[in-house]
Amino acid sequence: MEFFCYHRDRSGSLALRDELLEEHWSYMDGYAAEMIARGPTLTGDGEVPTGSVHIVDLPDPAAARAFAFGEPGYQAGVYRDVMLRRWRNLLGRTMWDFPGGPDDGNRYLVLGLGAGQAVDLVVPPLPGQDELIAYGPLLSDDGAAWLGTAALVRAPDPDTARAVLTPDRYADFEGHRWQFGGRS
Repeated sequence: MEFFCYHRDRSGSLALRDELLEEHWSYMDGYAAEMIARGPTLTGDGEVPTGSVHIVDLPDPAAARAFAFGEPGYQAGVYRDVMLRRWRNLLGRTMWDFPGGPDDGNRYLVLGLGAGQAVDLVVPPLPGQDELIAYGPLLSDDGAAWLGTAALVRAPDPDTARAVLTPDRYADFEGHRWQFGGRS
């Protein structure tokens, strides 16, 4: 089962986040085989971390909760909240398989939070498809209810990134600068 996990930083926690970086990476190293995508969200200028995204393939919701809430930054109080949802990998690959590589262009996390009829359950047509790093629906723990869509996208700007999701079909949108994560 695939899960989308987004830890959002607590205001004023940057020093603690930096202090725990090696512990965070070591923790994530333990999940290397299960990792589909990972990396920090950033301020609009791309300079300061604001959260941490991990998409992982784990056996069940209990394992996903253990992953999300056992993370050292969470345990130490770096994050203000955690979004944890089942997710379906519509691209069938990891971020390391993205043909654009880890550094070329601007990257964004786009979240469309759902209400009502499910949308965007298939990969968008070209050219957007070539710019998708990860893409799939957010689902309830049992996988039965659609809760939205999460995408990691290479795009020139936030508006272009948001355009991979159907406008006016979501209760709320979030867009964040994002970059490939992990050890250099």
